Amino acid sequence: MTTLKIGPHLVGTGERPLVVAEMSGNHNGDLDRALSIVDAVAASGAHALKLQTYRPDTITIDVDSPAFRISGEHELWGGENLYRLYERAHTPYEWHRPIFERARDQGLTVFSSPFDASAVALLEELDAPAYKIASSELVDLPLIRLVAATGKPMVISTGMATLAEIDAAVRTARDGGAGGIVLLACTASYPAPPADSNLRRIPVLSAAFDLPVGLSDHTPGIGVPVASVALGACFIEKHVTLDRADGGVDSDFSLNPTELAALVVESERAYAALGGPAVGPTPAEREGLRFRRSLYVVADVRAGDEVTADNVRSIRPAGGLPPAEIDQVLGRHFTADTPRGTPLSWNLI
Repeated sequence: MTTLKIGPHLVGTGERPLVVAEMSGNHNGDLDRALSIVDAVAASGAHALKLQTYRPDTITIDVDSPAFRISGEHELWGGENLYRLYERAHTPYEWHRPIFERARDQGLTVFSSPFDASAVALLEELDAPAYKIASSELVDLPLIRLVAATGKPMVISTGMATLAEIDAAVRTARDGGAGGIVLLACTASYPAPPADSNLRRIPVLSAAFDLPVGLSDHTPGIGVPVASVALGACFIEKHVTLDRADGGVDSDFSLNPTELAALVVESERAYAALGGPAVGPTPAEREGLRFRRSLYVVADVRAGDEVTADNVRSIRPAGGLPPAEIDQVLGRHFTADTPRGTPLSWNLI
């Protein structure tokens, strides 16, 4: 299975998970806040920052018919007009350069999700090292073909998609010259219930497409992405905000900086915990092996004394006969004077 590079980071099965913080619209229309988010992401230890590159009129049009409104029962954006929502949430094109520069100065890899040709052109000017295809754009094969033609690695989110739709997107990206592909399991619901995460699809996607698979997660907290590492996720994307109370457009399902730092630590621990398939004592258990139970002489005895339950018992530490031999030694006799605390061996009885 292919391992690819996004900036300096190796991404692939068997590699430690890449933690990517999605700013989205949580800058609340304020460039200074956007730059503060960059600083917070860098301080958290996350590996990369991701943006979304669109204008309201490159992702939709200014029409207010029912088809262009979010359903009234939506938990966060019920009844909102799409154009107005994207107007509020978008990151202006002129902000991209200062955000990219700030991220790179802070040691972060920075890339984005483009939504049309103008976004790809801007991101190429900024030398973005990779591109993300959002879940709703997975069916936009001309956009995928355009992005693939850059030759950069592509991260394709699979929320809502069938296997046939994912296959069409992957074939288009491969045929178009993409410099490697990572698929992301995703539940395109905002926020997403943990029960809809279906993390068991991660190895299914990996086997079906022979590609590394990660997770784009919109559930609360860090439990779901940490669990995904055990299923093979090598890329974890979470939205981030400075403070959920500030009311960012995606803040309800975003991590704050402290939670993002915890995700970095815990996903690394989860990866380290995978280990290998061997069954048996590990190097860390060496000391513990010394304190397994074994048969010991627990009272001073003299040569000729009978071995009884009062003078031989199974105790910690190791060193004596295995506890399973107790029935074989009871009733025998000691061959020598033996002090209390001596590990029992066959030559003593």
